[in-house]
Amino acid sequence: MEAALILSQDIGKKSSCLAFNIPRASFYRFYSPKRSEFKKQTESRLSLKPVERQGILDILHSEEYQDKAPYQVYASLLDKGEYHCSIRTMYRLLQKEHGSNNDRRRQVNRPKYKKPELLATAPNQVWSWDITKLKSVTKWTYFYLYVIMDIFSRYVVGWMVAHREKTSLAKRFIMESCQKQNITPGQLGLHADRGSSMKSKGVAQLLVDLGVTKTHSRPHVSNDNPYSEAQFKTLKYCPRFPGRFGSIEDARTFCQDFFGYYNREHRHTGIGLVTPEQLHYGSAKTIYDDRCLILEKAFEKHPERFSKVPKPPALPNAAWINKPKRETEAIRV
Repeated sequence: MEAALILSQDIGKKSSCLAFNIPRASFYRFYSPKRSEFKKQTESRLSLKPVERQGILDILHSEEYQDKAPYQVYASLLDKGEYHCSIRTMYRLLQKEHGSNNDRRRQVNRPKYKKPELLATAPNQVWSWDITKLKSVTKWTYFYLYVIMDIFSRYVVGWMVAHREKTSLAKRFIMESCQKQNITPGQLGLHADRGSSMKSKGVAQLLVDLGVTKTHSRPHVSNDNPYSEAQFKTLKYCPRFPGRFGSIEDARTFCQDFFGYYNREHRHTGIGLVTPEQLHYGSAKTIYDDRCLILEKAFEKHPERFSKVPKPPALPNAAWINKPKRETEAIRV
C-alpha cells in the first residue's frame, strides 16, 4: 500500500491502484485523514482508566468476592449502591489481564481412567463378562442373566439366571466357569464393566486366588466392553425372545436353548462364519480347509464365473478390545 502511495504522486491515484491491483476504495480508506487521527488515538475515551481497572480487580479478588462469579459481584455491589462497570467488563478484565476467567469455585478432581487395551490370540486368554436384566411379567420385577464370553472364539463359557445381582453368586459363577475350562493361574484375563458385582472386593479376591488378571471398562464407555454388549443384543433381538418371562424357570429354559444354539449352530460373521464352539475347541481350521477345497472345485467347474479362485471368510488370528494405533504398545493379558 505504501508503494502505491509513492507511485500515485507521479502517475495519479487511479493509475497507481491499477498498477498494484488495489481497489481505490481501500486506498482512500487506508490513507484517509480520519484513519490517521484514529491511529494516533491510543485509548478510547470510553475506556476505564488504569486506576479504575485495578480497583475493580481488587474488588473481584477481595476476600468477600473471590469465590463469586462476576454476575454475583455485580448484583451485590448494586444492592450496596455501587456501580463500577458492566458484568462483561468484569469478565474481560479477569480474562485478558489476569487469565482468571475460570470457574471460581472449587471443582471436583475426578480420576483419569486408562483405556483398556486387551489382545487375545487364542481361546481362554481373555474373557468378557456382564450382567443384564430380563423383564418379568410382574411390573418392576427382573431376573438377572450372568454371561461370560471368550472374546477370541465368541464362545459363551458360562451363563446363569438368578433372582438378584449378588457378589456371592458372581464368585460361584466365575469359579465354576474357570473349572469347566481348566483355567490355570496366569493364563486368563477377565474383563468387565464397573457394576457393583464386578468391582466388589469378594470377586477381586477370588480372581487373585485363581491367578486371573482383572480389567475394567472406563465409566460410561460401552465400547470398552463390546463383546458382551453385542452378545446381549443378539439375545434380546432374536425372534424367539419373549420380552417378558413368567418365571425364573421360563427364563432359564429360554437361555438354555438360546446359548446351545449360539455356541453350536450360530455361524458368527466375526469369526469367519464358523460356530463359536468350532473355533473354541479347534475344529475351525479343518472346516476352513474343506471350504477351500469346495470353492476350488467350483472354480475348476466354472472358471468363467470367477475372476480368481474364491476363498471362504478368513478365520480370526486376534481379537482386540480397543486396538491401539501401534500394536507394540498394547497390553497383552
